[in-house]
Amino acid sequence: MVTLDVRPQLLDALSALRDRVASVRLPLPLPGTPRARQTRAELLAQLDDYLVPRLKAPEAPLLAVVGGSTGAGKSTLVNSLVGRQVSEAGVLRPTTRTPVLVCHPDDHHWFAGMRVLPDLMRVWVPHEDDDTPPKPPVRGRRRSHTGSRGGAETREMRIETVSTLPRGLALLDAPDIDSLVVENRTLAAELICAADVWVMVTTASRYADAVPWHLLRTAKQYKATLVTVLDRVPHQVLAEVSRQYGALLTKAGLGDVPRFTVPELPESAGGGGLLPASAVAPLHAWLAHHAQDPAARQYAVGRTALGALDSLRSRMPELASAVAAQHAAAVRLTSAVEDAYRREGKRVRGRLDQGAVLAGDALTRWRGYPLDTSAAELLDSLAESLAALLQCAVAAADERIAEAWRREPASGALALPAPDKEAAERIGVAVRRWRRVLEELAEEEVAGLDQQPAPDAEGIAALLVAALLGGKRARPAGEKLAERIGAQAALRLRDKGGELVGDHLDEVLRGERDRRLAPLEALEVTPEPQAELIAALSVLQKER
Repeated sequence: MVTLDVRPQLLDALSALRDRVASVRLPLPLPGTPRARQTRAELLAQLDDYLVPRLKAPEAPLLAVVGGSTGAGKSTLVNSLVGRQVSEAGVLRPTTRTPVLVCHPDDHHWFAGMRVLPDLMRVWVPHEDDDTPPKPPVRGRRRSHTGSRGGAETREMRIETVSTLPRGLALLDAPDIDSLVVENRTLAAELICAADVWVMVTTASRYADAVPWHLLRTAKQYKATLVTVLDRVPHQVLAEVSRQYGALLTKAGLGDVPRFTVPELPESAGGGGLLPASAVAPLHAWLAHHAQDPAARQYAVGRTALGALDSLRSRMPELASAVAAQHAAAVRLTSAVEDAYRREGKRVRGRLDQGAVLAGDALTRWRGYPLDTSAAELLDSLAESLAALLQCAVAAADERIAEAWRREPASGALALPAPDKEAAERIGVAVRRWRRVLEELAEEEVAGLDQQPAPDAEGIAALLVAALLGGKRARPAGEKLAERIGAQAALRLRDKGGELVGDHLDEVLRGERDRRLAPLEALEVTPEPQAELIAALSVLQKER
């Protein structure tokens, strides 16, 4: 006999695993990401809607979800099983459809709260023969499933209570699994994952369709307790269609699945009426037996729950692998940015050694200093030239990043680096701030000299900046600086200034690099979730 182990340690391990799945983020559009997002959504739905609540309350009523294709007769079947029209039936479906859960009045408290399907708001519709007062809607918590939820609309589940249904059994009429509305298909899949018993309904004309067989194979994969209903079968071909359907089930390894046949009756047309009790009596008896007989109930519930637990062993590593792929892609994107700015930083230093700043207007100003150019004008020109060099470096780095990211599918979640109009202003501000620091450094050095008359501090700053940025071209600037303040003071000033130049370059390029990395870092793609998933699964398996 299949039995459930509901030790507190197992529940703790399962809840921890659920939290790890919920924390997974898959923002980068890699080839396998859509499937991984769907896996995450399915895992969360099964954990939240079935496994955790079932193991926490093994005594809760048996939940049988009735699913199938459009026009399979699910609602008519549910109505006939309970002996009352509780679910809207008909071939033409509305644009949106609210699932209906039917249970005995004594069991309604099990489903009125958020024990199962916590994402659905509960609503009740009073009937004339109801003695109970109308109940206010109970709102479910909104659960975000990356890649599976279209919006933030409120989704509902209607609760119906009927005394004709046995205690300990609840039926849930799910939307069509092949609905044209994506939200309906998604909801149908979630509801089926919440079932103790999967009741799959198909028809004589559609029993070979791909959609119902996909669900049958999924039920087999999860080892779920499964029942099939071959509905609306004409009397003339009942035996032949039933034989062919049985052969298909056997071929698929589902030959031992309980199978019920419902003939086509006048009440079946249009879905407006109730089928005779005799037409659904075998299915009703099977469901009632498994809800009320302790051994049968334990087997049905235990088989589905343990099958879902077993399925985690293959599905969790698949999700962990997708998380690892996300992190690997994020590392590649990050490396492209860091490599581009590292290369440009090295190139800028090389250009400084070659005296690239002392060119153009800056070179003209230097040649005219001090006769035709003032110290302030020389400093202005050198600062502008340095800013231009840094702006070119940033633009080149961004071009290199954009080229690398175009080859990376994961970059689809990010905007490619484009010309940044504000970068020039940021760099200009940083250069002016650095220039002021050098001027203050020169002022402090001059103030400490025992020399009369004291050299002009601004002139000393101009020579210092020219010596630091001009490379070999500015060798005379270093010589003039030593003449003005002495060799020892000049060496001391150049050492301090050189450190400031290096720190300044690093700060500017690092700041621009970090700006390019910020959108990627905001996605929070880290390696920890992969290890946490595997660790949580390992703990769960140990508790099993």
